[in-house]
This record gives sequence, C-alpha cells and structure tokens, in this order.
Amino acid sequence: MSLDLFRLNDKVAVITGGARNLGYDMAEALAEAGCHLVITSRQADHAEAAAHKLSRQFGHEVLAYPLDVCSFNEIEAFAEKALAWKGHIDILANNAGGTPPRSPGHLFHRAPEDIEELVAVNLLGTLYCCKVFGKIMAQQGHGKIINIGSIAGLIGRDRRMYERNAMSGQPVEYAAAKAGIIGATRDLAALLSPLGVHVNAISPGGFGPRELPPDFVRDYSNRVPLGRMGCDGVDIKGAALFLASSASDYVTGHNLVVDGGWTAWQ
Repeated sequence: MSLDLFRLNDKVAVITGGARNLGYDMAEALAEAGCHLVITSRQADHAEAAAHKLSRQFGHEVLAYPLDVCSFNEIEAFAEKALAWKGHIDILANNAGGTPPRSPGHLFHRAPEDIEELVAVNLLGTLYCCKVFGKIMAQQGHGKIINIGSIAGLIGRDRRMYERNAMSGQPVEYAAAKAGIIGATRDLAALLSPLGVHVNAISPGGFGPRELPPDFVRDYSNRVPLGRMGCDGVDIKGAALFLASSASDYVTGHNLVVDGGWTAWQ
C-alpha cells in the first residue's frame, strides 16, 4: 500500500536540537511512524525530558544525549554511542541551531564573537554532523539526511516589520549560514547519493505564535499567501516524514520550502 512508504518501523533517527519547537515536532512525526529516536540538546535535562515524553507517548525507545554541535570531537563520540545503540543510523535531521540572543541583531552592532558562534552553531554544526553520520550511512549503503535551512537563506527580509514591533530580527549571518546549508545540501547530495545516502533540506518560513508579539504575527501573516504563520506541532511534520521515509526514495538534493507561499510573494 502507498501508506506503507511512510512507515519507519525499526528505523533509527538522530535529531539534533530535538527537544523543542520544530525539532520536537519532527521527532513526534517520526516516532508516530514507528521510528526509534536519538534526541540531542545542549542541555541534558531538556533532552531527557523530551525523550521521556516521546517514549511514553509512542511506546518507542528514545535515547537522550547532551551535545554541542560546535565540537567535532563531541559529535564523533556521540555518533559512536548512537550507532552502538541499535547498530545502525538510518536518518539524520540536522535541526540544532538558532540565534543566541546576545548583541543586537543589526550587523553594524553585532559583536564579532556572536557572529562566529551563530555561524558555528548553524552551519559548521550541520557540516560536522553530515561528515560523521554521512560516513556511517555511506558504509551502511543507505541513509536519509535532512538539513534544516530557512527562507532567510533564500530571500532578504524587510526589517521594518521587526522594527515597528520592537523586535531585533535575525542577523545577517543567520541568512548566510542558512544559505550555506542549502548550498551544502545540494553538493552533499551529489557526493553521497551515489553511495546510497539521500541528502535534502527543509527551509521553514516563520512558525509560531510562541512568544511572538501579536502585532508581529498579524503583520507576518498578512505577507503570506496562505494568510498565517506555520503552526507549531503541525506544519513541519509532513515534510520531515516525507524526506525521512521511502516515500522520497527518488528525491535527493532538494530544498523543500515550507513557508505558506511567503517566498512566492516577495
């Protein structure tokens, strides 16, 4: 049956930054499809809480692990333990990232060390994980890598929307890092697909509402053809399941934009 293409029974997925927001949403989608999970977070208690909740909800084994994706040595040690757990790694979702709220978002006022950290967390962490887990998957002869990009890597942003809502907005290096992820995804697909490893990306638009100001949510939604922001707990799940499952076995090097049409109107 066609629905069987989406089943992930006895597969193992590593989801970096999987303890909250879009990472947790993807974890739920894969667990519901039958997948065992390895969840990482920079904070061990966050990873453990998410793993406990997912295991209780779906009845699958979930391994929690504290991980700083900026450390290549940590990733190597983590990968050894994740592989030893079940003997195989079938899916990697590179979700760890974000924008640490330190110096102001405007490039002119950004501290150089904050620029370096943001690029390291978002871009270098993704590349390090692809290097380590991509090698494991190539040795297996199969695997699915899902990198998390962003519409910030595709288009420039109108910062007036942020300014009139007293928000800092995401800094320029965030866009640079996400554009790098999208470019790396294409080239990694060219490198790894002949070895049986699919490499794709998901580029989300704005998701919420979380703690966003209501006026910003309204302003953003008015710029989206579908008239709303992406919904946490819902709108990323189908994309993640598609790219993780056999339903996407003839898809590689693709950037799946999940933005309600935002980039179509800009």
